[in-house]
This record gives sequence, C-alpha cells and structure tokens, in this order.
Amino acid sequence: MKSIHSRAALFVSALLLAPMAVQAAPPTKAEYDAAKNTISANYKAAKDACDSLKANAKDICEEEAKAAEKNARAELEFRASGKPADGTRVQIVKADGIYEVAKERCDDLSGNAKDVCNKEAKAAHVAAIAAAKSPNASAESRAEAKEDVNEAKYKVAAEKCDTLSGDAKTACIQAAKTAHGQR
Repeated sequence: MKSIHSRAALFVSALLLAPMAVQAAPPTKAEYDAAKNTISANYKAAKDACDSLKANAKDICEEEAKAAEKNARAELEFRASGKPADGTRVQIVKADGIYEVAKERCDDLSGNAKDVCNKEAKAAHVAAIAAAKSPNASAESRAEAKEDVNEAKYKVAAEKCDTLSGDAKTACIQAAKTAHGQR
C-alpha cells in the first residue's frame, strides 16, 4: 500500500502539470445550470452509496463524495469565468479535498502511526497549496511557502522519531532538523 506521503507527492506533481491554460468556451447559462444540477445529483448518488458502509469506511466515503462535489463546482466556476484566480482555486479545492480524505483515512490508525499519518497529510497539503499558489506568488511568498513546506516535512520526520528513545531519538531529531533546514 502506498503511503499518504507518496500519494500526496504524486498529487502535487499532477497539480503542477495541470493544464489550466487550455480552456474551452465558457458554458452557456443553460449548460452551467445543467452542470450544477448534474454535480448535485452525482453528489447525492455518491453520498447515498456511502450509506451501506459502516464506521470509518462510511466517513471516508462521505469525505470523498464531498471532495468530488467541491472539485466539480470549482472546475465549473473556472470554466465559466476563465480567470486564473479560479484556476488556482481549483487546485486549492482539490488539495483541501485530498487533505480531508487523508485525515479521515488516518482515523483507522492509532498511536504514533496515526500521528505520523496526520502530519504526512498536513505536509502534503501545505506542499500542494504552495504549489498551487507559486506561479502567481512573489519571490518572498515562494520563500515563505518553502519554509512552511520544510517545517511541515520536519514535523513528519520528528514524529517518526517518537518511536525511538535516548541517543537514537536525539540523533533522529537532529537528522530531521538538518534535512529540513530547521534549527
């Protein structure tokens, strides 16, 4: 099974390669309204399909349904407006959805594994948001985003060190600090 971190890295790569500049003609009012109705119907069907599940599997299914609906709505808004800001918004909405689903998946774990999973999900989310915003950001904003990503990655590495003790834990934390530019 792939870790949350590797799936998130693939997602961030996909975000960077997403062809936001290529866009068809905006939908007509009737097409827009029909698309909104289709999105709502798809969400309801997906949510209804979750009803047969139990416990956290149901929660995950519902988060996936919500994420798909939000993604579709954001993409529709982007198709309708064509604004670069709405293109960035699509990427952010997708990152938020993946993050919410990942957090829900982490609920199946316990102890340090759950903590690591949540921190990996957060690190991937921070990286995805930074990637979404970076084309429009100033050099200073990109530098701050890089610091945020490094800090989030450090938190993941440090959390993994919690399973150790003594000198091994100290060495692990120091290695994490060095690897992720922390003091």
